[in-house]
Amino acid sequence: MAEIGKRNSLAIIKTVAFGVYLDGGGLGEILLPRRYVPAGAAPGDRLDVFLYFDSEDRLIATTEKPLAQVGDFAFLEAVAVNPTGAFLNWGLPKDLLVPWSEQRPPMKAGKKYVVHVYLDEASRRIAASAKIDKHLAKTPPPFEAGREVDLLIYGRTELGYKAVIDNSHGGILYKNEVFRELRPGDRVKGYVRKIRDDGKIDLRLGKPGPEGVDELAGRILDALRANDGFLEVTDKSPAEFVGRLFGVSKNAFKTAVGRLYKKRLVTLDDFGITLVDRG
Repeated sequence: MAEIGKRNSLAIIKTVAFGVYLDGGGLGEILLPRRYVPAGAAPGDRLDVFLYFDSEDRLIATTEKPLAQVGDFAFLEAVAVNPTGAFLNWGLPKDLLVPWSEQRPPMKAGKKYVVHVYLDEASRRIAASAKIDKHLAKTPPPFEAGREVDLLIYGRTELGYKAVIDNSHGGILYKNEVFRELRPGDRVKGYVRKIRDDGKIDLRLGKPGPEGVDELAGRILDALRANDGFLEVTDKSPAEFVGRLFGVSKNAFKTAVGRLYKKRLVTLDDFGITLVDRG
């Protein structure tokens, strides 16, 4: 069955002067305006379309791809604010409404916000909410420790950074384990550190174990090659400086450099790290 606020593969029922009508099943016939109809499309053909309500609140199809669809968490810009709420640019002609009751704090035009796109059950209209926590999945997380995940940063607490995991669950990156600047809207790769007994998920940015050391060592080699074979960083460099360079703790950096040194890929002195010339 066709779903409002999502991409659907729908068959053309009939052609009219102003477009084509698609079979929306229980939603009835849905217009795809002529400007979106591919050349040569005919009844029986299936088209990949997105369903939403236009400026006149008519259910309509488009081949344009929005920046987010129902069920997604996204980082979108507010383009207008009025007594109804805030309106976000989500890549379609009609902007996406965030009702005042779903804002925290009140939104301002020109700023970007992490939101959840949802279908309002009462009005059957697509809207967005900045109250992320209430839209996170409450089911047992389908993750295991060590799994690589996609993270969307959406907030900060005294403990660290709050993140949406794989567009579903929530987790936290502890601030004493984060060695780079993170802001709401940042999308980063991360790893599940632990799933606690209460179902909450602890996260980390770096790969765990020896694999993580190898990955960091590779990034250090890449940085050396990009900097004429030399980096002005030593074991006496401030931890903050190391964190800005590679986004890791000083201990992790020293472990990776030590591995490169043992493999005779680099030399170390009081001035920095030098890449060994293999000729």
